[in-house]
Amino acid sequence: MPDDRQVIAVAGAGHLGRYVCEELLASPDFRPVVLTRSTTTNTTWFASRNIPTYQTDYTPASILSILDDTSATTLISFINLASTAYITIHAALLQACQQSHHCKRLIPSEWIGNIDAYPLKPAFYGTTREPFRQMLRSQNSVMWTLVHPGWLADYFLPSEKTYMKPIPHEFPVDPNGWRVCVRGSGEEEQSWTCGRDVGRAVVVLCRAEGEWEPVTYIAGEWSTFNAAVKVMEKFYDRPLPRTEKPWSEIQKVLEAHAGDEELAEEAELAQVDEMMVMSYMAVPKEKTLRQREKFFAGVGFRGLQRLLQDAQGADFV
Repeated sequence: MPDDRQVIAVAGAGHLGRYVCEELLASPDFRPVVLTRSTTTNTTWFASRNIPTYQTDYTPASILSILDDTSATTLISFINLASTAYITIHAALLQACQQSHHCKRLIPSEWIGNIDAYPLKPAFYGTTREPFRQMLRSQNSVMWTLVHPGWLADYFLPSEKTYMKPIPHEFPVDPNGWRVCVRGSGEEEQSWTCGRDVGRAVVVLCRAEGEWEPVTYIAGEWSTFNAAVKVMEKFYDRPLPRTEKPWSEIQKVLEAHAGDEELAEEAELAQVDEMMVMSYMAVPKEKTLRQREKFFAGVGFRGLQRLLQDAQGADFV
């Protein structure tokens, strides 16, 4: 029996991309294939779900061969790099789509906050994402959108309840070590979306007819880290030990590494801290709600309280 489902190609599907792959599998309209540098590392998870993986060196010719062999219609990237290698790889993804027979839609790897107001934040996005955005704007043969969900709410969950890798030095709340380090006052507005809901939203975008908007925002909730800590403490009925990192301390690191060509880990973390203190991760509410009504009316985005409740299920990931 012929398989009429559209093929969606996913590059760099290590963490958030797994949610997209599973939601594509759950849809009657799509089937995912995965692009990877390795034929052995991290492929067991995909093989167990009958998701084909294709080895690539991320050159245009290599990517094009996979897109044409699979008849993929959309290419989604989760390749997150803080160096100019991001531009090289994504330029190759775009070129392959331009030359492909069928793949004329591209969702690059962005997955961050309010780029309408702060397109060059964090600073390494200004040197990596913005040059590639200009490449996208300068062509009209491939349809594209930049998807931004704010923070991933999965970082509030213990590691066994999410595909996302814990980032305790980057995200204020560490549910595995049970502690919190609030940046700034903790009252700065943030927004977050759980990974599973991001996957569902991406499937809806793949199904959408007509043109995408250049930037697509999604959010499960707008809140603050102080409010989130209260939700966590009440839900688990235990206090979260708290430390704080003031804005003045973050500024010193940013100033010390201003103009660095090679981004040290300390500087990269400070740029993420700046995103929190300046509320750059809070996606614009009016536009997000408009797009929710336009594209995502049936998704049912969850806030933190609902996510914590759902995560109590034995088979929740």
